[in-house]
Amino acid sequence: MKITTTGSLGNVAKPLVQKLIAAGHEVTVISTKADKTSEIEALGAKAVIGSISDAAFLTEAFKGADAVYTMMPPSMGPGNMIENIAAAGQAYADAIKAANVKRVVMLSSVGADAPAGTGPVGGVHRVEQIFQDQLTDVNVTIVRSGFFYVNFFRDIPLIKNRGIFGNNYGGDDRLALTHHDDLSTAIAAELQAKGNGFEIKYVISDISTGNQLAALFGQAIGKPELTWTEILDEQLKQGMLGAGLPAELAGLITELGQGVRAGIVMKDFFAKGGAVTGKIKLEQFAEDFKNRYQQA
Repeated sequence: MKITTTGSLGNVAKPLVQKLIAAGHEVTVISTKADKTSEIEALGAKAVIGSISDAAFLTEAFKGADAVYTMMPPSMGPGNMIENIAAAGQAYADAIKAANVKRVVMLSSVGADAPAGTGPVGGVHRVEQIFQDQLTDVNVTIVRSGFFYVNFFRDIPLIKNRGIFGNNYGGDDRLALTHHDDLSTAIAAELQAKGNGFEIKYVISDISTGNQLAALFGQAIGKPELTWTEILDEQLKQGMLGAGLPAELAGLITELGQGVRAGIVMKDFFAKGGAVTGKIKLEQFAEDFKNRYQQA
């Protein structure tokens, strides 16, 4: 098969490309960065450099593809981030139709069912709707991920410097979590399958709470006293602004935590049975967390 992927060589995209090439497929990788070309080619893939907001560019990149993998960055531009994500989703849809692609797999997120109250996930909600409404003769599979395990690496400086681990939701709130390699495995399988109209599937590796995560990570790094801290919304936002995040993105991330706290973000996943399909559990990731903590 000829398969075109987006996401350059990110956490999900790189192992996905490796799996597809190992399976004998001809892979084209879209990246915004020209300096990724040699690394992409070293994997055995073809690199094409351009913007996912450019429908004409995407059309050329998608021509001849038997299947396409699409993903959206968590933020696009310094402002109007949700609108920018939705506009890129429209560019995807226009290019898929123009290039006559018949199989599409899109990476989405828990909470994408909700029209509001989910922060940056609101962007992929919009894109899901565009795909469902406009790609009526395409087999589209939406793969909704949980929160990425690797995002907890961002908490290491605060743990190390201040002994704080938490977010702006409670320690007993249930979280659907995903390891990126489970995602790449699932997406690779979907790209090689025919699909069946418009489908939504969750890929969740484990379920936990903040309290359970604090106990697990604390034990791994030799800090068994580590506990979950529920951070006030304004404190969380100010911390992100102090770290250099744009004000709009800091506000959206704060809203995402509020959505977890209100039960919006995880609601659909648990309402549909809360099935865990990934193989990489948090106990395995705790070793990676320990190693990253020791290197920090």
